[in-house]
Amino acid sequence: MTARKILILTGDYVEDYEMMVPFQALQMVGHTVHAVCPGKQAGDSVRTAIHDFEGDQTYSEKPGHNFVLNFAFDAVRAEDYDALVVPGGRSPEYLRLNQQVIALVQAFAAANKPIAAVCHGAQLLAAAGVLKGRSCSAYPACAPEVRLAGGEYVEVPVDAVHVDGNLVTAPAWPAHPAWLAAFLKVLG
Repeated sequence: MTARKILILTGDYVEDYEMMVPFQALQMVGHTVHAVCPGKQAGDSVRTAIHDFEGDQTYSEKPGHNFVLNFAFDAVRAEDYDALVVPGGRSPEYLRLNQQVIALVQAFAAANKPIAAVCHGAQLLAAAGVLKGRSCSAYPACAPEVRLAGGEYVEVPVDAVHVDGNLVTAPAWPAHPAWLAAFLKVLG
């Protein structure tokens, strides 16, 4: 496998597993991974939230870990990266309001680079306008946003993945084994 350079867009209250697991797993197999957040530098941290499925009508939310960023957002240029990862949790709901973040997502999509999104990460893809004519999975509560953005929402089991060309998506962290395996395959 050729080592790739991967960008993870994150922010406060990102889902803990959806941040930690891809960050560590992608490095473990030899990729360079930069985790960034608007307004923050390398060494700063973002708070995470643990979302769990405990039989309620939606997930529960508990405090997670502090995740230490390893690169400065202001130093990011899309052309320097081979792929993008968008974890879920609550961060995508406000990251989508940042025009620099939107421009980054659009640049990755325009260059047809691999993009992996999980859970609420689809909110950011929808806001960036990169789902039109595409199919993707996401946390079920994001289905209306996917459809309003011109995408086709694909319902898969919580531990499954959906691939549409360079776009690798999953509904939530229980899909990590399938989601990351599919993303690695798309990376080449």
